[in-house]
Amino acid sequence: MKTIALVAHDGKKAALLEWIAQHKTFFADKQLIATGTTGRLISETLRQPVRCMASGPLGGDQQIGALIAEQQIDWLIFFWDPLSSQPHDPDVKALIRLAVVWNIPVACNIATADFIIHSSLYRQGYQREIPDFNAHNNRLTAKDS
Repeated sequence: MKTIALVAHDGKKAALLEWIAQHKTFFADKQLIATGTTGRLISETLRQPVRCMASGPLGGDQQIGALIAEQQIDWLIFFWDPLSSQPHDPDVKALIRLAVVWNIPVACNIATADFIIHSSLYRQGYQREIPDFNAHNNRLTAKDS
């Protein structure tokens, strides 16, 4: 079972909900995690449970980022609104950065989300490579301190 994080800015919630409704069968056997209001709306749309974090501006983006760092998220679908300023823009950038750091597929628009769910790699049970950060974690030894 894949775990998918779903996030949408207010200006993109309707687009995300419409896209999800079109692909309802795809999401039926997935574990879904979302930020606040987005999660509640997705749960109502799909009629299935969604684990809801806090609202994005209240820390939900950071909660999802932590789950990515803990290897608990397989994909991130984040319909962000590039035409609206967001008070939590640093959190948004940090979330997308963590997805890239941990090699998580990220869709920020409908086209990319479509490519991900229709990919033959998904049907083949693709397993992403998890980066090895041992060299980074051990870059300073006791003698270097």
